[in-house]
Amino acid sequence: MQLIPTSLRARLALLFGAGTSVVLLLSLFVLYLALDRQLNGAVDADLAGRSDDLAASVRAHDLTAVAGDPMAQLYAADGAPLATAMSIAGRVLLDPAQVRAVHGTTTRSSTLPLGAAGAPVRVRLLSRPIDKSGQVLTVALPSAAIERAGSRQLVVLALAGPLMIAALTALGWLLLRAALRPVDLLTREAAAISTLDSDRRLPAVRGDDEIARLAATLDGMLARLAVAFARERAFVDDASHELRTPIAVLRGEIELALGAVDDPDEVRQSLLAAEGQVTRLGRLAEDLLLLARERVGSLVVHRVPVDLTDLAHTEARTLAPVTGLNFDIHGDPVIVEADADRLAQVLTNLAANSAAAGAASVRITVAVDQKLARIEWADDGAGFPPGLLDAAFERFVRGDASRAAATGAGLGLSIVRAVVVAHGGTARLTNGAPLGGAVVTVRLPLS
Repeated sequence: MQLIPTSLRARLALLFGAGTSVVLLLSLFVLYLALDRQLNGAVDADLAGRSDDLAASVRAHDLTAVAGDPMAQLYAADGAPLATAMSIAGRVLLDPAQVRAVHGTTTRSSTLPLGAAGAPVRVRLLSRPIDKSGQVLTVALPSAAIERAGSRQLVVLALAGPLMIAALTALGWLLLRAALRPVDLLTREAAAISTLDSDRRLPAVRGDDEIARLAATLDGMLARLAVAFARERAFVDDASHELRTPIAVLRGEIELALGAVDDPDEVRQSLLAAEGQVTRLGRLAEDLLLLARERVGSLVVHRVPVDLTDLAHTEARTLAPVTGLNFDIHGDPVIVEADADRLAQVLTNLAANSAAAGAASVRITVAVDQKLARIEWADDGAGFPPGLLDAAFERFVRGDASRAAATGAGLGLSIVRAVVVAHGGTARLTNGAPLGGAVVTVRLPLS
């Protein structure tokens, strides 16, 4: 049997009811004590007033005031009554031992046989010594009615307490139900969204409270997930498209080779063409694997001291005959902790991108800016199309679809950014000076 409910609303209502009960019961108890003290205080104030008047009369040797009081008695030092009120004639309020025990003003409640035929009566007594004569004055007031009033107050509070607790708990339940209604709505709507490609969104919650902000945050998260889902689906579609072409060509070349087994030259040409497509497939697979590792944060870079200027000169000598570009390199030696092979891949991809854009010259500038190493790659090509600057780092993005075969799969700049980010750096694309074409600025942390 489960004692604690599973519903958040029920748990909050239970906690609210328990807390309300404790606070309300303590409040009612304090209220009862305050009322009881106020009643007793009123009685004690009346007794004190009477006692002051009688004490003044006794000091003036007027004992008739004691006899005329509703309920008073004056005692000698040995406890013998000296004057008694007419209403209690023949009876005593204090015995000799109690009289001798009075050393200051004292009040107490007691039950004395002061009623008809000695019936017990609840009284409130105030006793005080009269100066240094040893005499003691005691005044009394029946307290049964006052005590009954206190008991009635206790009964009223005992009956009102559960009713007030029940009312407050019901009110708390209604308030919690109203406050958590948007959460129920959000839960149902979220359960109804089956896939991220759905156009459905969470309903907006009015206001600026925590639930409204939670709804807005969750809706924004769904929107971002939908965008990411769309990008991943586009990535799969583009990757499938890029793989389909070389696979189709490879199949065709193999079929040609099989159909021309008697012609060695034809077989050789088909195998060479198939080898080119296999190389293209391998390069595409490696690029996709690098980007996938970068997305999950597992792209490994082996950091060693690398002189960026020396690396630029070395790669320029390798790339110049392959790409036909004229390289102009500027800068002093700048040392960073980096993976030389990955940075060489960055320069290779940038060179392939510049060559595909029709550039003839490339200027590489290596410098230090604001405690960061900067590599600026600038060419004299056509530059990035204005609408492509913000998306050029995305996967499978090409500046000119007609050059698809020449520009590869459109992963070059994506790999550039992935490698730079894996090194803790940044990459930025612009057009313009110094050569008027594309400008790629890479910044890396210094050693």
